[in-house]
Amino acid sequence: MKNQRSQHDRRTFLKVAGAAAGTFALGAMPFASYAAAESAGKLKIATIGSGRIGSTLGELWLKAGHSVMFSSLDIEHDKALAAKLGPNARAGTGREAAEFGDVILLAVPYRAVPQIGKELAGVMKGKVLIDASNPIVPRDGDVGTWAREKGAGLASAELLPGVRIVRAFNAIGYAKLPEFSQRQGERIGMPIAGDDQKAIEIASGLIREVGLEPVLVGPLAMGKYLIPGTPLGGEHTPDQIKQIVATLK
Repeated sequence: MKNQRSQHDRRTFLKVAGAAAGTFALGAMPFASYAAAESAGKLKIATIGSGRIGSTLGELWLKAGHSVMFSSLDIEHDKALAAKLGPNARAGTGREAAEFGDVILLAVPYRAVPQIGKELAGVMKGKVLIDASNPIVPRDGDVGTWAREKGAGLASAELLPGVRIVRAFNAIGYAKLPEFSQRQGERIGMPIAGDDQKAIEIASGLIREVGLEPVLVGPLAMGKYLIPGTPLGGEHTPDQIKQIVATLK
């Protein structure tokens, strides 16, 4: 994990995320507060990573009535994106986004996850995090190799201790998401993996709001199958996902 490229990415993220003055209370937003926000139809969602998947999902969740803060290595991009998407969108550093979000979407190259964990895991502790990041070895180097061998779900849990992780949006490309949100009839299934039942329920609600049907494939250990190139990659109906999962166990 100490190759030159990884170290460069870590230093770059650190500069952008910054160290906010003061100490944010560790302990997560109580799930009773989540329930209150959900009953009002609105959550505060943070995207750590505002590229194709982060910006697409952020826009769809804004349309569903939530507030979204975008963060990435390019704050000017995030400010422009927020300005385009309306008053419920905003931009901030990685730390500001982690503090803001009731729910956090992690959508970054996997090589950035170790540093995000070092800098922000305390701020995110106890919060629901939707992990859309995939370890891709040619891109992510040693971190990608390690995460593939360990399994992406368990790797993320080790790198982001204390965070309520649900792996989702790993196996379907971002380009079809706007179409799915408008589709009538049977929904495409979204395979997800997680260990925390309440976090799974919250993530499932957000998945349904973008027009997909969540299908729990198992605990985070099953997250190793939620990457492109596995049998669960691509578009499947909920029943097809269940049939595929039966062959993997």
